[in-house]
Amino acid sequence: MIAVDRLDHVVLTVSDIEQTVAFYGRVLGLERITYGAGRTALALPGQKINLAEPGDGARIQPVEICFTTAVPMAEIQAGLARLGLVVEEGPILRTGARHPILSVYVRDPDGHLVEISNEVPKT
Repeated sequence: MIAVDRLDHVVLTVSDIEQTVAFYGRVLGLERITYGAGRTALALPGQKINLAEPGDGARIQPVEICFTTAVPMAEIQAGLARLGLVVEEGPILRTGARHPILSVYVRDPDGHLVEISNEVPKT
């Protein structure tokens, strides 16, 4: 067994890279980076989300990705509402990697489920 420390990257197959970059930039403040032979990714501190389009060997599949934030849940919900995004579920208590998390779920332009969470420290 190999013990892992953190999420390094996730690959999302998307129908339109520009639309995806705009969504994640607008909603979560992620920035575009270019790597390899002109491939596109979204940067997080010490991590990234690689973006692929159909035709480069990728298949469109639903993906769920979870982000944690220190922004209070009420502010997350208000911000999503201002952006016109529909919360599909939540806030709901879930099990996170380090702590329990309080989460809401929205969908990105390709239907990928995006979970935005607050860690709830164990007491």
